[in-house]
Amino acid sequence: MLFHGPIEERIERLLRLGQEHSERFCSADEQMKRRLYLARHPTSVLVLKCMDGRVHIPWATRMPMGIIRPFRNLGGMFDLGWPYLGEILMDTVQKAMAAGNRTLLLITYHYSASCHEWGCAGFHYDREKAFEHGQQIRNQAIHLFGKDVVYPVVCGFETDREALLFHGDGVFDPLNEKIEAADLPDRFRSLFPDMPSSILRDLLPLVRGNLKHVGTTVNREGFQEPEHREWALCIGRGFDFLHVPNVALIVGPYSPDLSGPIAKAGAILAENMRSGRIADDGFLLLASSPYSEQGMDRARAELKSRFLSDFAADVLRTEHPELAAKMIRRTAVLNWDRRSLELL
Repeated sequence: MLFHGPIEERIERLLRLGQEHSERFCSADEQMKRRLYLARHPTSVLVLKCMDGRVHIPWATRMPMGIIRPFRNLGGMFDLGWPYLGEILMDTVQKAMAAGNRTLLLITYHYSASCHEWGCAGFHYDREKAFEHGQQIRNQAIHLFGKDVVYPVVCGFETDREALLFHGDGVFDPLNEKIEAADLPDRFRSLFPDMPSSILRDLLPLVRGNLKHVGTTVNREGFQEPEHREWALCIGRGFDFLHVPNVALIVGPYSPDLSGPIAKAGAILAENMRSGRIADDGFLLLASSPYSEQGMDRARAELKSRFLSDFAADVLRTEHPELAAKMIRRTAVLNWDRRSLELL
């Protein structure tokens, strides 16, 4: 399989996956898909989600690459009061407003319909707590932005069948709801009666895409591997290419206290080795920060990546010394325009 074998070979394949992602993102075909899609559906789409690689919203909604902007953290745990997260969200929303566009904010939690323990480890597999946290973030978003310019929606993601649930005045569950395509606009207008029309128009392609996607998963044989088998810890931003199940745990740089998520991710990696779910020949610590321009912007990204790598390594040495002894570090920056990972 793609990520079996010695650790150095797995790292090489992972970095090659990043290169292939960049090449596809920059291809003429993908660029045209993005431009045509955005010409029809200009609403900015942001997604807050867990670091679990099974939660792949662009794939599950069949969106062109680069349409959905992800924010990832352990368990999908966020607080819009975090200074850095707030700055990034404000900057993203203001850029959309300057272009005359609104923003759809999807706040996701994930769970498994077939097995409680295949859900989100960050919330100790408690779906209700994960949902309640999503509602708290939604309330923060309404306090910060209102609902006319930024409309927040709490979504569940069922990882067995990759189905996206929408919580509003009721719940839209594609696994349990039979509906004709022509009836979707009225169904979602009743679900979100105060959603601006332009956002509703641009939400529906995600719904239709997920309905098609779920139609291909309902009768497939077997599920994704449910147990944790991750062997990489990624910290920072720029890991869109790593939407691969059970490969990497991704910690975004948003929380004022990064030591907690890093320590929890280290505990998962250590347990993976102890249980024999992964080989004990090493694990990857990969740090990345994006940049848009050469010069100071890239130099700043280099400093951020090196800081994140050193910080994460120190936490792991303190909290999981035996695991840290098997750590292999790679530090990179991400060319945002090309989505290209550049090792330092």
